[in-house]
Amino acid sequence: MAMRAAVAAAPRGFRRFFCTNPPSSSTFPFVPPPAAGATSARQMADPNTNLFVSGLSKRTTTERLREEFAKFGEVVHARVVTDRVSGYSKGFGFVKYATIEEAGKGIEGMDGKFLDGWVIFAEYARPRPPPGQPIQNPTPYYGGQ
Repeated sequence: MAMRAAVAAAPRGFRRFFCTNPPSSSTFPFVPPPAAGATSARQMADPNTNLFVSGLSKRTTTERLREEFAKFGEVVHARVVTDRVSGYSKGFGFVKYATIEEAGKGIEGMDGKFLDGWVIFAEYARPRPPPGQPIQNPTPYYGGQ
């Protein structure tokens, strides 16, 4: 009830911030994000046996990562990237499967799932660029034209 009173007392310009009715296109300043099917600036990697896993907890270990992904196929190698000083996870890691089909099952089974209390994301890893080749970053940097 207090919210309705606040909305009624608010000047007309501020009502759009409190209103739950569908916005009219001429007065509502919010622009929704692109649809899920829209292409993003980030390119998807080609399917391969190596997966990039992000969103890991600082307490996630390599053994735990291997255990969870082994439910979907034969894990050849698993590694959580850790900080040299603290030894804690940096929040991402890699899992390598024996076949591409198993890697696809691993993505389907673990992408968006909880691991150690955190939601993780699994996708095909992009290969490293050859040494000496500049990294092509599709996102503009700050201050650039």
